[in-house]
Amino acid sequence: MAASANHAGNGGAGNGELPYAGRDHVIIFPFMAKSHTLPLLHFATELSVHHRSLRVTLLTTPANLAFARRRLPGSVHLVVLPFPSLQPPLLPAGVESTDALPSMSLYSVFLRATALLREPFAEFMASLSSSPPLVVVSDFFLGFTHGVAADAGVRRVVYHGMSCFSMAICKLLPVSPPAGVEHGAGGGSPFHVSGMPENVTITAEDIPYSVAKFTDMDDPVTRFLIDNVFQSDVRSWGILVNSFAALDGDYVAPVEAFYEQGARAWLVGPLLPAAAGDTPERDEESDPEGCLAWLDERAARPGSVVYVSFGTQAHVADEQLDELARGLVRSGHPFLWAVRSNTWSPPVDVGPDQGRIVRGWVPQRGVLAHEAVGGFVSHCGWNSALESLVAGKPVLAWPMIAEQHLNSRHIVDIVGTGVRVDSGGGAAVVGRAEVEEKIRMLMDAGGEAAQRMRARAAWARRAAMSAVSDGGTSRVALQKLVGELRRSYDDVVIKDG
Repeated sequence: MAASANHAGNGGAGNGELPYAGRDHVIIFPFMAKSHTLPLLHFATELSVHHRSLRVTLLTTPANLAFARRRLPGSVHLVVLPFPSLQPPLLPAGVESTDALPSMSLYSVFLRATALLREPFAEFMASLSSSPPLVVVSDFFLGFTHGVAADAGVRRVVYHGMSCFSMAICKLLPVSPPAGVEHGAGGGSPFHVSGMPENVTITAEDIPYSVAKFTDMDDPVTRFLIDNVFQSDVRSWGILVNSFAALDGDYVAPVEAFYEQGARAWLVGPLLPAAAGDTPERDEESDPEGCLAWLDERAARPGSVVYVSFGTQAHVADEQLDELARGLVRSGHPFLWAVRSNTWSPPVDVGPDQGRIVRGWVPQRGVLAHEAVGGFVSHCGWNSALESLVAGKPVLAWPMIAEQHLNSRHIVDIVGTGVRVDSGGGAAVVGRAEVEEKIRMLMDAGGEAAQRMRARAAWARRAAMSAVSDGGTSRVALQKLVGELRRSYDDVVIKDG
């Protein structure tokens, strides 16, 4: 029998408003990957701040508790579920997040472990039987939450961690695969994805590995998704999307078409603290490497620094890091570079005026918001893409895994806020000359391409901030989501009565 849930809450709701007379409790259950967890932490905060009649509880596991607690207000309650152990043990002790995996070869094993959270989650939901929650908002990968919530008479809203643009393409391609297109092939002609607007084209290189493997029953990730995720996903009551209408509204209909019972996509983003108007913290805990102070020293030259980060998941070979370092130095632009590897050393001397390489935590949204930063070399994970838009900074898109190539297409080709590195089909090492050329294109303010990107980035920032302001599309969508959920239970009561 699973251990009982541990209530390790930050505190109660205690907000002074009269509560809703019916269901008023929102349960949020993120997947254990930083890129999936952070937006739902911000969503929990958004609900707690702007919907004070609601009680918000976020579920986590022991090794993820401190990360969540540091980023939530006291009004959000935390409940700790025991992280399951596989028999025989296949994961190192304490590994409860994908970014802590010693190798991504253990990813499918990690997914199997998370599926065993069903029992402690069911126990937690049973403890609420006398006062059922309004909704369970849970990650796509936690498919078991749908069945448990349905058994308890509770709606489930699914969160994917993707934009509508990328989500729609990932769902459409297996249904209408393009003829003669081989996943991962370098180059190739762009093709239109059936079901998307006519101006949307991608190449074979952009197709995510998981989509290409959709029919491969021998692939362990595919097998997990088929056995544990896909059916629960399409039966969800609604879809929570970390995006906003001006950016993603054209792709809502293709997403909703895949869901049963009229499920709607609710665009409530950008789910970022900066979007709420707060100032990034400047204490030692949030900026242990002193990145913001280093940028302050370069504030006299606004937009002169290029920021480089490839996220927490993708592995970058030392040979590629060498070429990137040489290209950065040759570009002549000072740089701040977040590097995951603890063993790689730059092949060229990097003086204090040329750049800084950081191996610890970087306060990314604060860095992007800094006036000294003029551009972002990014893997185009969706969180990073949104942070660049909120900051109004153009991007050199360098996608690597998952749906990052699709995000790159969206940002570069549709929104127009960036330029894409030529990765030679994804297998070849990108040379220093390509790095230098594209960084100059990104950063040289006098260039026509750079001016066009910066104008579009400024538009994106205004649109993002407008969406989360009072009366903005995302703020209104969240209000409507809460209202529709409440009415859905009222309707059941009326019909049953």
